[in-house]
Amino acid sequence: MTVVLPLLLVLPGVALVLGVGAWRPSWAGPVGVLCSAAGLGALLRARAAGFAGVSFAWIPTWNVRLALALDGLSFLYGTLVLGVGLLVLVYACAYLPHYLEERHRPRRDEVRLYAWVLAFMGAMLLLVMARDALLLVIALDLTTVASYFLIGYDRERTGSRSAALMALVVTGGTSVVLLAGVVSLGLACGTFELSELAARAPGGSRLTVALGCVAVGALAKSAQVPLHFWLPRAMAAPTPVSAYLHSAAMVAAGVFVLQRFLPVFALAPALLQGLAGVGLASMLVGSLFSLCAWHFKRVLAYSTIAQYGYVLVLVGLGGAGAPLYVLAHGLCKAALFLTVGAVTHATGEESLEKVGGLWRSLPGLAGASAVAAAGLAGLPLTLGFFKDELFFRALVERGGAWSGAGVLGAALTLAYTGRLWTGLFLGAPRGAGGHASWGLVAPVGVLGAGVLLGGVWLGPLNALADAAEGEMLGHPAPLELAYHLDARAENLLALGAWALGAGVLVTRRRWEAPLEALTRAASQVGVERAYGALLAGADALSDGLRRLEVRDLRDRVASVLVPAGLLGGAALWATRGRGPLFSWGQGVGLADAPLVLGLLIAAGAAVATLRAASHLHLVMLLSCVGFSLAAVFAFAAAPDVAFTAVLVETTFTLLFLALLSRLPRHSQERAQVEATRARWRDWVFAGVAGVSATATSWNALTHLREERVVGAHVAWTEAAHARDVVSAIITDFRGLDTVGETSVMVVVLLGIIHLLTGERAE
Repeated sequence: MTVVLPLLLVLPGVALVLGVGAWRPSWAGPVGVLCSAAGLGALLRARAAGFAGVSFAWIPTWNVRLALALDGLSFLYGTLVLGVGLLVLVYACAYLPHYLEERHRPRRDEVRLYAWVLAFMGAMLLLVMARDALLLVIALDLTTVASYFLIGYDRERTGSRSAALMALVVTGGTSVVLLAGVVSLGLACGTFELSELAARAPGGSRLTVALGCVAVGALAKSAQVPLHFWLPRAMAAPTPVSAYLHSAAMVAAGVFVLQRFLPVFALAPALLQGLAGVGLASMLVGSLFSLCAWHFKRVLAYSTIAQYGYVLVLVGLGGAGAPLYVLAHGLCKAALFLTVGAVTHATGEESLEKVGGLWRSLPGLAGASAVAAAGLAGLPLTLGFFKDELFFRALVERGGAWSGAGVLGAALTLAYTGRLWTGLFLGAPRGAGGHASWGLVAPVGVLGAGVLLGGVWLGPLNALADAAEGEMLGHPAPLELAYHLDARAENLLALGAWALGAGVLVTRRRWEAPLEALTRAASQVGVERAYGALLAGADALSDGLRRLEVRDLRDRVASVLVPAGLLGGAALWATRGRGPLFSWGQGVGLADAPLVLGLLIAAGAAVATLRAASHLHLVMLLSCVGFSLAAVFAFAAAPDVAFTAVLVETTFTLLFLALLSRLPRHSQERAQVEATRARWRDWVFAGVAGVSATATSWNALTHLREERVVGAHVAWTEAAHARDVVSAIITDFRGLDTVGETSVMVVVLLGIIHLLTGERAE
């Protein structure tokens, strides 16, 4: 159980943060920090105890198990998720009060962000520890839901809401494609256990299609071309959210899925080549857009697209070095996101055109972020140096064209990273200076120290990276990270990339304007416009259906009853030659008198509702119908159903009576006039539906099958651990129906509560 302890410490923290925040909003942040720190400590303790896992039966008929494990790959990602998440929460404690005060929002609003960050953290932990493919997909969808609420944190702003919706539609929609691929793959392999998929994969076109679906979902999650457009828009979120989701967590989830499925992808080399090609395209597109962006966070957003393009190339070329690249990028990019947030906090500016020379007023932030920028650019003595070395090593094995593309990508990385850092901290002072509190600078310093430590303390880094590599590839694959002062190809490529990147950075004044024009033109075409057209089409369809919608309550009921009645009659007519339509069976005896009496009372009360003189009489008659049917259930040896019916009827009777007191006096008179005017039509509609329902039911009872479903349900009741067949049907055999019906009732009750409170929707 040590393996699941990090989850047990993080996920309940959501409820703890909400509870404490409701009492003392200012305490919610520290509580969230403690929960994430406890989760990180539990993860490190579990690693010290050795890699292990737990597994429970979940869906036995599909051979699906609730399996969690801590291995080399999940430990690397889990450390990144919890470590960066902890620092982001510390940063948010200093950032959010000022952020909310500027927007004239109450302090209690920050509680919501802490809770959703912890929820996202727990979902990511579940994702990286999942050993079952279906559980992995569920965890991925949970991250999508949590990210929707985090990106849309500023829900009063249209930009935040539209950005959250875009991220949800793109990543959530493609996760359905991923689910289809996983289900197809699992059914073909006979298992959903991740470690067994490669050994049982069938090969052929079915495998290719299934893996293609998995790739689509993963690429969208990691914002890769052409499904990258949602990430820059997601920068509408507060800086702590961007630093966490869009550097070390959400976008990392997509490439993590690919790394988990890499042994299966190895059976389809053409798909791996395609992934590498998409990665190269993402590197180029992300780099060019980052080089001409001026908004701090958009520069980093486009660079994230480019950097995960690197990871995708590594995955497509066999996977060596991909986990380490994600780790290095996550630390560097999170530090830079937090840096630009601190700059905005201190100066009030968000554009590179309006700041400069900030090293004078923010020396600590400048130094810490310089280390992170050096790591992202792949300079020596930083963790980032080894990510680039592994990248060049993989490209050298493929030949000159790949190496040239790698040099260009690394050069552009140095250029856009240098452009951001020098634009912030060097040059002549521009705009208002300012100061950042230790709570904003310290997390950047810790991340910078981690980047620097990873570049000089190679023993633990090798152990961490080798364990992740071995788990991803399915066999030991030591990376042997070390500095080599010789003329090997990787070093020469790195020197060439640095020289080219420095040249691009120095000459940026010459190419910025043409590149901006090019990227503006490119923005006018592409998938984002298709997304906009899709939403516009959906709105137009909704408006069209709304115009066709039946507004009057009686007409709406009739639009359901009459077609159902006509279809029932048509079915009877189509089957008229298959024996007698109706049969009296054994007739009705004295023992059936209670049932007949209950049904007659229910029918009489139903007819009497048509002549009700007031709303109160109508409620009483409807209650009589319900209680009479409850009595019928009791006489039919179904006491549990009868008891439930009594509770439901009592509840709704009281609810109706409560609503009567809120109705205006003239509503009853108006209803009576309308009822009189349309009564003849109601009789016709009710007659068609009633006769059809009676005839259909009678016909079904006349032609009972020898093998009745109820017999199987009775036989399965004991296996479902239920006391009676009705409970088994409601909670197990038709459990999804029960969930749907309950959801409908909850939505209806929420609507009623909203109407009663009289508040207008935002």
